[in-house]
Amino acid sequence: MTIALHRFCVNRKIAPALDIPAFFKLVNRLGLNKVELRNDMPGGNVTDDLSAAQVRELAARYDIDIVTINAVYPFNQRTPAVRELTESLLKDAQAVGAAGLVLCPLNNGTPVGPAETLAALQDLAPLFDHYGIQGLVEPLGFPQSSLRSAAEAQTLIRDAKVPFKLLIDTFHHALYPQAAQAFSQVDVSMIGLVHLSGVNDPRPLETLTDDQRLMLMPDDRLETIAQIKALEARGYQGIYAFEPFSSSIASWREADIEREIVNSIALVQENVA
Repeated sequence: MTIALHRFCVNRKIAPALDIPAFFKLVNRLGLNKVELRNDMPGGNVTDDLSAAQVRELAARYDIDIVTINAVYPFNQRTPAVRELTESLLKDAQAVGAAGLVLCPLNNGTPVGPAETLAALQDLAPLFDHYGIQGLVEPLGFPQSSLRSAAEAQTLIRDAKVPFKLLIDTFHHALYPQAAQAFSQVDVSMIGLVHLSGVNDPRPLETLTDDQRLMLMPDDRLETIAQIKALEARGYQGIYAFEPFSSSIASWREADIEREIVNSIALVQENVA
C-alpha cells in the first residue's frame, strides 16, 4: 500500500527564510499536516518572535500537528547547561503543543562511554515525564559522533528503563558502516520517527557533512528509498519527516520548496508499495 500523505512531515530546516505562519501555510497547501520545529533557526528560538499561544493558534488554523522540536545537543553531556537547555525546550514543546523533543549526542570526536550516555538518559527522563513530552534519541552517523548506532541507542534506552524512542535518520544510517547489520537488531516498535534526506555528492560517505543533504532524488547515494522499503517491510507505520540541511536551501523560494517536497513524496509513493 502506498504511504499515505498523513505519514509525511516537513522539518522547518527546509525553509530557513520563511516565518512560522508562511511555513505552516505552505505545508497545509500541499495537503500535509505535520511539521518539526527547531531551536537553531535564524530567529534564534523555537517560536521566532511569536508567543506560544500564537503558534498554537496558527497550528489550529492550518490544521498542523507539531511532531517534534529539534533538538537537545549534546544530551549525553551531564552538565547544568544541558539540563537547563532540555528543560527550556520541554517548556517550549509543552507550550506550543509539540509531541516530542529530539535528543542528539555529542558530535565533536570526544568519546562518551555507554555508561555515561545511559546515565544521561536516566537523568533527563523525569523531566520528559513531568512535561508530558516524548523523548526521541537520534544516533548520528558521523565518524566523530559519540553515539552512531541505532542498535546501541536501543540497548541504552532499554537498560536505562526510560520510555524514550529512536529517531532513525537515513543520512546518518548511511554514514555508519555497520548500520545495516546493527539495524537487524532494532525493534521497529521502538522507532518514533524517521528523518529523510538525499545526497548526490560523489565524495566518500564518511567525509560527508550536513551541508550535502538535500531532498530525495533518483540518484540518492544514501539509498533512502531502499531504507524506507526495509522499514515498511518490517512493519514500520510511523512518520517520515523530510530534513534537508544544505546551505543552498537558503536561496530556495516557496515554489522551490513546494516542488522539492512534492517530488520527494512522489518518489517515495511511486517506489514503495
